[in-house]
Amino acid sequence: MKTVLYILMILLSSVTIAQEQDLNSVFEQANTLYNEGKYAEAIDKYQSILDSGMHSSELFFNLGNAHYKLNHVGPSVYYFEKALELAPNDKDIKNNIAYARNMTIDAIDVVPEVGISKLFNSITSVLSFDGWAILAVTMFILFVVLFISYYFAEYTNKKRIAFTTSLTVLCIGFLALFFAFHNYNIKQNDNPAIIFAQESEVRSEPNLSSQEAFKLHEGTKVQVLDTVNNWKKIKLSDGKTGWITSSDIKLL
Repeated sequence: MKTVLYILMILLSSVTIAQEQDLNSVFEQANTLYNEGKYAEAIDKYQSILDSGMHSSELFFNLGNAHYKLNHVGPSVYYFEKALELAPNDKDIKNNIAYARNMTIDAIDVVPEVGISKLFNSITSVLSFDGWAILAVTMFILFVVLFISYYFAEYTNKKRIAFTTSLTVLCIGFLALFFAFHNYNIKQNDNPAIIFAQESEVRSEPNLSSQEAFKLHEGTKVQVLDTVNNWKKIKLSDGKTGWITSSDIKLL
């Protein structure tokens, strides 16, 4: 039985390696087509890799470049955004997405954060959810160790130091836990999308008979707040809200 399982594992590994080699070959073919200026054909090759379930920042980046060359505003912004999610510090992606955003028509102001909200968000962004959670668990473990040290300490000075330090560590642990959940809530409420229609009417209510609030154009980034049937409630960076048909946007 063990021999059969071992053989099956080897076969599965061989299939996986073969699939990865095939996809790498397709990726190289797509790159060659891109370098030859055959951008539409390159997009088809890149898209076939995505359709297989594989993705990477490099793949999204190259897709964004190919669409940019064809002046496909919405797709180029979309794929650069996808690449930036996987590699947020990549300078090439940041540079190219800036060029893609310059092709968009809509000029939307960004409402600056102020006060406590800005402070909390700035601190929260220092670490990821996992980072804050790990810090919180570490502080709680350290608190237990210090409290045990306090309990068994023989001298008053040592007891005082252990008690004070344990309380400080406990407070840091609760703060880390707070920022972990704050980070989680930010991520949960972050539901961005890109406008794919050349021009889309944003309405005040989720139906065609409602009043038009404003228009948006291809490549504009929005936040999706709610869904009703085939309508999405969106919010712009300047605070405006409205309803748009689901077919006009693509969620990131």
